[in-house]
Amino acid sequence: MQERRRNEEPLHKTPSGDIVTVPVQYWEELKKRAPEKVCMNSLAKNHPPTGMLLPFLKQYLLVDIENRCLHHQSHGQWTRSENPLLELVCLSYLLNAGPQSLNQQMVSAKELKTGHFFTGPHELKTQPLLNRYGNDLEGFKKAAERAGGEDLGLADAAYKFEALPKIPLHYLFWKGDEEFNPRLSVLFDRSIEYHLAADIIWGLVTLVSDAILSLPSSSSAEKAC
Repeated sequence: MQERRRNEEPLHKTPSGDIVTVPVQYWEELKKRAPEKVCMNSLAKNHPPTGMLLPFLKQYLLVDIENRCLHHQSHGQWTRSENPLLELVCLSYLLNAGPQSLNQQMVSAKELKTGHFFTGPHELKTQPLLNRYGNDLEGFKKAAERAGGEDLGLADAAYKFEALPKIPLHYLFWKGDEEFNPRLSVLFDRSIEYHLAADIIWGLVTLVSDAILSLPSSSSAEKAC
C-alpha cells in the first residue's frame, strides 16, 4: 500500500482550480536553446542525444527534449513522469535560470519583490503539513529526512531541501503549546528572484510539501504494519 502511494502522481490544480498544463511552447523554446548555456546557468547536466539531467530533491530527472516529457528513476530504470506541475516547474527553471549564484540571504515569500502574490489562494502549501504534523514534531522530522531534507538545527525543527540546483528551500517548524499554535515557515535564498517567477515558486513549494506528505513517518508506518 505504501509503495503504491509513493508512486502515485498527485493531481495538481492552479489556485483558480484549473488543472495544471504545460504550454507546448516551453518545450519548443528549450529545444532552440544551446544546451551548454542552459546547463551552465541551471547547473543541469547535458545528456545527449535526448536532453538534460536535472537534480530535483537529490535525485536526477531526465528532461527528454526530443519526446517532450520527464523521466524519473524507478528500480534502476527511467520511468515517464506524469506530473504536469513538476514538468512546468522544471521547464520554467531551465528556461529562466540565470548566471547568479546563491547570495546567502534568507527571506520569506513576503519579503520577495513579488511578495504580494503569496496571499489568499496563492499562499504557500504549509497548512496540510501543519494539519498532519502540528502535534507530531518527531513525525515531521522523520518525514522531512526521508524526503531528502538536511537537518539545520534551527527552530524546533528545520530542514533544507535541495529542490533545484540553485533553489534551496528551508522549512522551519515550531511546535505549538498552550499559548501558540504550531507554525511552519518556508524561507528562500533571495537569489530565487533571478530564476523563478512567483507562480513557479508557488508550484515548487507545492511539490516539496507534497514530497514530505507522500512519505509516511516511521510512526505512521508502524501503525500501518
